[in-house]
Amino acid sequence: MQEGKRQKQVGGLIQEEMNSIFQHLGLNMLNGGLVSISTVKITPDLLEARIYLSIFQTEAKVALKKIEDHKWEIKKELASRVKQQLRRIPELKFFLDETLDHVFKMEEIFKEIKKGEEGAKDQKETSED
Repeated sequence: MQEGKRQKQVGGLIQEEMNSIFQHLGLNMLNGGLVSISTVKITPDLLEARIYLSIFQTEAKVALKKIEDHKWEIKKELASRVKQQLRRIPELKFFLDETLDHVFKMEEIFKEIKKGEEGAKDQKETSED
């Protein structure tokens, strides 16, 4: 289902504020790795925010657990920043954004296919000689 205009506005606002909050609380650098907010999806009733995180150079499950442990503090900080724009602060749910993993897997598959095609082409040329 297509996101509405208000959902996109609230999602953008929350993403912008969450980036700032993560920097303020030191959650953008965990265990020597980088954590970034890739997207924020808001439910149509604006009561739930699904925050997708990209995690680099660190164990994803450990980083997600640490962020979940700070969830109350994050929500409190978010509420103080957006209380003038929103009537109710949405429930925050954090998810791993695995789109980069899928991109890397697809690139590997394409490389394997290309190697296979080149190998088949070389075999065909040597058999013709």
